[in-house]
Amino acid sequence: MKTLIIHPEDVTTDFLKPIYETIPVKTVVTGGISKEALRELIGSHDRIMMLGHGSPWGLLSVGRFPDAGLHLVDNSMAELLKTKENNVFIWCYAQKFVEDNDLEGFYSGMFISEVLESKMMGLTGIDQSVVDQSNDSFGSIAGRYINERNPEVICKKIRQDYGKNKNNPVICYNNARLNYYLRQAVR
Repeated sequence: MKTLIIHPEDVTTDFLKPIYETIPVKTVVTGGISKEALRELIGSHDRIMMLGHGSPWGLLSVGRFPDAGLHLVDNSMAELLKTKENNVFIWCYAQKFVEDNDLEGFYSGMFISEVLESKMMGLTGIDQSVVDQSNDSFGSIAGRYINERNPEVICKKIRQDYGKNKNNPVICYNNARLNYYLRQAVR
């Protein structure tokens, strides 16, 4: 299985890199190509992983892709993504993008990865060490299970291990917002 990893280069999301380190046959795209070239890469791979910053409307390009505008992966790529299985969508509010476009895979809802985001989501007393612990734990744990062949299995295993730390409010918040979608069945 050939996996395409779309992870726009951004030091604030480097904690996501361990997720795809163990994938044997992969192409990693961090920037510098056109949206059309990316579309061709999506077409030629079996599984697509999209990681970084985002919104309900897609994965942000963070200025790394010359003609992408604000969103690199957006509704214009939804029909192509529907032809893929066991995808991964990890960015803030990916849930809305996945559900609105009927896409299959493991995904996150709002995902706190910065102190400011924790404040915006109503968590108080959160410092950088708490966020770092959550980020490092998530990247490491997700990397253990990302090669499973089923989004449900990936999700359940990650949630089980990542959610063990009940003393970290960021982990508790994020873990409650990890999910999966299969066209035949939900959760």
